[in-house]
Amino acid sequence: MLRIKHLLVLFLFLCISHGLEAQEKTVKGSLFEGVVVAGYVDQGSYLTCTGPAIKYNCAPKASILLGLLPSLKIKEDKVEEAKPRNSWVTPTLGFGITAVLKHIAIQLPAFYTAKTSTADGKWKLGIGVGYKF
Repeated sequence: MLRIKHLLVLFLFLCISHGLEAQEKTVKGSLFEGVVVAGYVDQGSYLTCTGPAIKYNCAPKASILLGLLPSLKIKEDKVEEAKPRNSWVTPTLGFGITAVLKHIAIQLPAFYTAKTSTADGKWKLGIGVGYKF
């Protein structure tokens, strides 16, 4: 009975250590990947680069990143005449997923639009295409 327990503990240890080793090879943290993306969101456009993310390597030249997206949102503010307008370029931080295949990137970002006097705050989803340097 004691031998069976030792074998089970050894087997469990080997399974766990093998699983950890495999994950370290495919999943890692990344501060900057060199990906620049332009896209469309909320009736405007954006220019972003990938920031801190979790990177999963699918194949030698393919990866998926899930993380933060420092961005510049470009959108004209439509307000009534003689009312103050926001700047048409706004720095913002998004969150999303980026798929990279060789040097081509496709991104699905989400940006938060703050509450105003006329509209509630909402998350807006977008789509973009870019290049990995």
